[in-house]
Amino acid sequence: MPKNYLEAATEIAQEAGKILVEELSRPLDLHYKGDEVDLVTQADKRSEKRIVERLTKYFPDHAIAAEEGTGHESSSASEFRWHVDPLDGTTNFAHGYPCFCVSIALAQRSTLLAAVVFNPFYNELFSAARGEGATFNGKKMHVSKNSTVSTSLLCTGFPVRNRKASPNLQYYGDFTQRSHGVRRDGSAAIDLASVAAGRFDGFWEFGLKPWDTAAGVLLIEEAGGKVTDFAGNPYQLGGPVILATNRLIHEEMRAIALEISQRVPAAPPRPSESA
Repeated sequence: MPKNYLEAATEIAQEAGKILVEELSRPLDLHYKGDEVDLVTQADKRSEKRIVERLTKYFPDHAIAAEEGTGHESSSASEFRWHVDPLDGTTNFAHGYPCFCVSIALAQRSTLLAAVVFNPFYNELFSAARGEGATFNGKKMHVSKNSTVSTSLLCTGFPVRNRKASPNLQYYGDFTQRSHGVRRDGSAAIDLASVAAGRFDGFWEFGLKPWDTAAGVLLIEEAGGKVTDFAGNPYQLGGPVILATNRLIHEEMRAIALEISQRVPAAPPRPSESA
């Protein structure tokens, strides 16, 4: 039995990561959720099955919210809830682009306690426990020290569905012109982990699910960064918009985002997973 929550999450994420690497070498078996845009692969299903089984074994009284719906969040009255994305970056995975990960986080009510983001292709493990800092492959990690947007490398993502309704192309264009550049790698969990590790200086996106962001939020906070909405309020899992930075450029990014919002439709797109 694992000694603590983070140890359990790490062990399980690495097991699930092995499944993803195995599946990457096999013929692709994919399906679509709802329409012919939102992919789900055999890898998603196998990874989630393993994660849910292991978490249930270790913590049978905990709720589990998992992307592919095999968790048991509604049947549990527990104040503890695991947020599981068994394969964040499914579209990348389906195309053989090695930017994908397993993301696992535990929350007690609204407080995040433990987080793991694991990219098995590169064997990169980002982890954090509340009040204990964040690590990358076992070594302490910290957010970057860039203090202006103009010298920063940013990242964002776009929804799987209703991309034409998303205001993010306007934000993408504006932030691209005002920064060193904006990357769009297709995995919100890795993007957030990369902000925590100092690879990116800031991240924003609309309509993400709790399992997309839970682990990344704790990683960033424990690495010294800041996570809010565009109004500067603490980010709530599943909220319509997330802004995550190294803290130093947070207010400048927020001011730019508010300026842009005055020129684009005010309503964000309905929640949807990252592609």
